Amino acid sequence: MLSWIRLSFVSLLFCALLALPLQAQSAEQLQVGPPPMHRAEPPAPGATPEELENRGDELRSDKDFLDAIDYYRAVMKGAPNNASVYNKIGICQLMMQRYRDAKKSFEHAIKADRKHADAYNNLGVIEYQAHSYNAAIRNYQKAISLRDDAASYFSNMGAAYFGKKQFDKAGESYSKAMELDPDIFERTSRGGVLAQLPSPEDRAQYDYVLAKLYAKSGAPERSLHYLKKAMEEGYKDIKNVYKDNEFSTLRKDPRFAELMASKTLALPD
Repeated sequence: MLSWIRLSFVSLLFCALLALPLQAQSAEQLQVGPPPMHRAEPPAPGATPEELENRGDELRSDKDFLDAIDYYRAVMKGAPNNASVYNKIGICQLMMQRYRDAKKSFEHAIKADRKHADAYNNLGVIEYQAHSYNAAIRNYQKAISLRDDAASYFSNMGAAYFGKKQFDKAGESYSKAMELDPDIFERTSRGGVLAQLPSPEDRAQYDYVLAKLYAKSGAPERSLHYLKKAMEEGYKDIKNVYKDNEFSTLRKDPRFAELMASKTLALPD
């Protein structure tokens, strides 16, 4: 169970915050890696801030986070209040699991630019990781107030509401995220779910919520997929599928009747 939770959070950081390509890792084969090392040449003294930042972006993309931070800090020497660069430093620190440092960097970014939506979102991820769901939600709400077209902001807020077991609000946030990006959950589900789900009951609830959202949006295959997962995880209120309005169209699909007739058994945790 502990390894499953760790994998879920790692997936959250990679998918919701960075939108970078995922590298799958087995939940049964966790491994402590060596400390990060410098691998790139140090920043050239005569490089322009733009060149330094571009090189930092390249290193971050290659997951050379320590070297990327060196280049971003070289940029900061000429622009000490650059909110975007502070945010990028925080992302690198977050990926190295230096959560305290990352939090400070995101806070610096916000101090430098009170309208930096990504920094509020990323600070929310730090609070979410610490199970400070109310603080996370406040930061996500601030990010959304500055930019209301980012699906990840709404998805992250849904995860925080899920952590508080406020499933209706979680569903509303997830619904908005799906409206903005219909594939947001499909991209992240390959590496793990977005929410921290410590129990089989919560995982089942999460999958049932996604099944409802996909049914409502007219994606029957995806709805049936998550409905089956909810059944496998022992969702106790599965009979609601016959009365929830979101499933009204799906109930006419022969595959729905076949799934419900299969009496899918809950899988052992």
